[in-house]
Amino acid sequence: MSLIYLNGEFLPLEQARIPVMDRGFLFGDGVYEVFPSFGGRLFRLAQHLERLNDSLRAIRIEPPHPLQEWEGILTRLIAHGPQTDLSIYLQVTRGVAGKRDHAIPPQITPTVFVMATPIPPGNAETNARGVVAITREDFRWERCDIKAITLLANVLLRQEAADHGALEAILIRNGLATEGAASNLFMVREGTLVTPPKGRHLLPGITRDLVLELAAAQGLPCSIANIPVAELARADEIWLTSSVREIMPVIRLDGIPVGIGIPGPYWQRINQIYQGFKADMRGLGH
Repeated sequence: MSLIYLNGEFLPLEQARIPVMDRGFLFGDGVYEVFPSFGGRLFRLAQHLERLNDSLRAIRIEPPHPLQEWEGILTRLIAHGPQTDLSIYLQVTRGVAGKRDHAIPPQITPTVFVMATPIPPGNAETNARGVVAITREDFRWERCDIKAITLLANVLLRQEAADHGALEAILIRNGLATEGAASNLFMVREGTLVTPPKGRHLLPGITRDLVLELAAAQGLPCSIANIPVAELARADEIWLTSSVREIMPVIRLDGIPVGIGIPGPYWQRINQIYQGFKADMRGLGH
C-alpha cells in the first residue's frame, strides 16, 4: 500500500488531514521541493535538501529534520510506493496558528508533508521529439529563488502556455530571459552553452547545476551569463530543465522554429551523458 508522511506519521493519502487554520492553507506560508527517485535511489538528495533549507531560512522557518532523518522518511516512502521511478513532493508550512494573522506567530510547529507518486511514462519520448514554448513577461514576485508554495503566478503562466499549445512559458524580466514557469533555461549559441546566473529572479535548479557539471566534465564550452530576449530568439538550441522532466529541447518558440526545428546535436550529446548518469545511479552503468 502506498503511504504518505504527515507530521511524524505514515498513513494512506485518503486518511491525511490538515487543519484549516494551517498557514499554508490560509496564506501559502510555506516552501516545497520536488525531486525524483530513479530505481529506488534518490536524485541528488543532499542538494535538494540544501535548497529546501535555504528556502526555509529565507522565510524564517527552522528546518524540521536533519539530512539523516529526511533520508529515513524518504526511504520508507519509496519502499511502500510503486516499484517504479517516483516523483517525491515534500512540503513544509509554518504550521497551525490559533488565529488568522499575517504576523508570524511565536512557537509554532511546522507542518511537514511528503508523498511519492509515479513519474508519468513518456518523458524520454516527449523530449526526443522536442517541446514547444512561448515567452511571457514575468509578473511574479521578487524572491523567485525561494521555492515557495505560493504558485498562482506560475499556474497562470503555465496555463497560458497550454492555451497556446505549448508546454512551458519562458519568462522575461527587464528584457532578459530568466527561466521557465517551472523549469530552468539554457541556450546554445555558436557552440557555447549559456544559462542565466543565479539570483533572486530565478530558482537555483539542481538539474541545471548537474547539466553544467556534466558539460564541463566533457570539456564542452559553457557560460553563465544573462540572456537578452533578442539573443534567445537567435539561439541555435534552447533547453528547459527540471529534475522530473529532465532536459527538454525547445523546437519552437513563439511559433518560430528554434534552429532547424528539431532537437539539436548539443542536446543529443548532453542528454546521452545525462542518461548515462542516471544509469550509474541505478547501478546499470558500465
